[in-house]
Amino acid sequence: MKLKEKIKELARQYKEEIIGIRRHLHAHPELSYEEVETGKFIRDTLEKWNIPHDYPVAGNGIVAYIKGKEGGQVRAIRADIDALPIKEENEVSYKSKHDGVMHACGHDVHTSCVLGAARILHDTKDMWKGEVKVFFQPAEEKLPGGASLMIKEGVLENPKVEYIVGQHVHPPLESGKVGVKSGAYMASADEIYLTVKGKGGHAALPQDVIDPILISSSILLALQQVVSRKSIPNVPNVLSFGKINSVGGATNVIPSEVKIEGTFRTMNEEWRKEAHDHIRRIAEKTAESMGGACEVDIRVGYPCLVNDERVTGEFREKAEAYMGKDGVVELPLRMTAEDFAYYGHKVPGCFYRLGTGNKEKGIESPVHTPTFDVDEDSLEWGMGLMAWVVV
Repeated sequence: MKLKEKIKELARQYKEEIIGIRRHLHAHPELSYEEVETGKFIRDTLEKWNIPHDYPVAGNGIVAYIKGKEGGQVRAIRADIDALPIKEENEVSYKSKHDGVMHACGHDVHTSCVLGAARILHDTKDMWKGEVKVFFQPAEEKLPGGASLMIKEGVLENPKVEYIVGQHVHPPLESGKVGVKSGAYMASADEIYLTVKGKGGHAALPQDVIDPILISSSILLALQQVVSRKSIPNVPNVLSFGKINSVGGATNVIPSEVKIEGTFRTMNEEWRKEAHDHIRRIAEKTAESMGGACEVDIRVGYPCLVNDERVTGEFREKAEAYMGKDGVVELPLRMTAEDFAYYGHKVPGCFYRLGTGNKEKGIESPVHTPTFDVDEDSLEWGMGLMAWVVV
């Protein structure tokens, strides 16, 4: 039997077991940097399948090793294992047992598919050459990002990884399809924290105060020129503020301080650094011109995710061979972010989307929502394709 057919056969054979694994993980989610029981479950599963692995890596992370025949490349596949602080609203048998914590971004699916791929690779190791490292990475959802910590601990070395592949669930895409885009695909993401300081007092005596709320509104308006007037027009940018809070204000009390939180995202690393300077200068000078002050804290987050053209081209060919040409679609740019980007800045990589939606089954909720779920038929495609594209 040829390798592709063998992988498909094993994916069908293991489908129900992998669905069971996914449901266990979904019912027992853990937040970033807290994935202790998740890590233990993964290790126990790998031990049951006699797959060698290292632990701990970057806290709760795990690296498994599968060696094929002599020769060939060293490749890596990656799953993220953390969950989100969201209260699940789905009424399913595998509903989260941890109140206020949910696998609302599909990391339970990623982990299950990569476990399935690891088992398939282990069972077929006499049919392919080289070595595959399998990363089970913690803390994708929270800075500084588990990928950066895994890299610091040397997961891409000894032996050196020649390319890496990762996948992410995609509810808008029907189960049985995958999406991919070569080149720049996802944005960098930085967190912006502004503390605007003035002089508080009675709202009926504005002449005696330095109003930080008025200063804040001016700063927010002025900062929009970072995107509209400072950036290169053909570089995608997003500058959004999602939280503003006065410290001690009331209907008749002007506070002394206002805190603002937002995000800046772009597709160009050089412009990203320049934009930080603009944000800091505009916020500080606007506040100063109105008699106040603004402290600017920009926390640098994940870099732009760029899919290597050669690796992505090879992925597309292999995916079409596995799923059919109609099963592979071209994806648009996304201004969301992913810490998988860190790997791609070190070695060539490809990050693709696994279709998990099913309108007929009513499975359409987007990620990061309390009703997110997946068509579990997608797990068969997810594990089989992951195994196929790296061998």
